[in-house]
Order: sequence, then structure tokens, then C-alpha cells
Amino acid sequence: MALLITDDCINCDVCEPECPNDAISMGVEFYQIDPHKCTECVGHFDEPTCQVLCPVACIPLDPAWRETREELQAKYERLTADKANA
Repeated sequence: MALLITDDCINCDVCEPECPNDAISMGVEFYQIDPHKCTECVGHFDEPTCQVLCPVACIPLDPAWRETREELQAKYERLTADKANA
């Protein structure tokens, strides 16, 4: 699954610069996560950095975006290759 930032977000700016996939950006009212880029930090860290750093714990798994660990790893590899070729 990708992660999701809920409307409990206080826009503290902690998560965005720490996302290794650049999946987090400012939305209309609060930060949002692009599920096409979110790997739950698979390939980078043992656990999602944004969840660890979030002071209000507003970043749960997105139930609408289900992915296995293998799918997340494949997405990480694709994103890493795309970045290297850019």
C-alpha cells in the first residue's frame, strides 16, 4: 500500500524534504502523497520515514492503494532507474 496524509496534517514541513522518492508535495490545504511514487520507503529505509517523523501521526496506509512488498520493491527499482536516466 502507499501511504496517505489525512486532514489531521498540521503542515509542519517535516515529511516533504525527507521523502526519498519525492512523493510528498503540498496539496490544496495540506501535504499529499503521490501513490505512484510512494514505496513506503522500501529500498531506502526499514520503515516509512514520513510516518516516523510525523508529530501528529496523520500518515496511515492508504486502503485504496494496495501493494505487496514485492510490488513496492519493483516500484523502487523503476523509480531509481528513471532517476538515474534523467
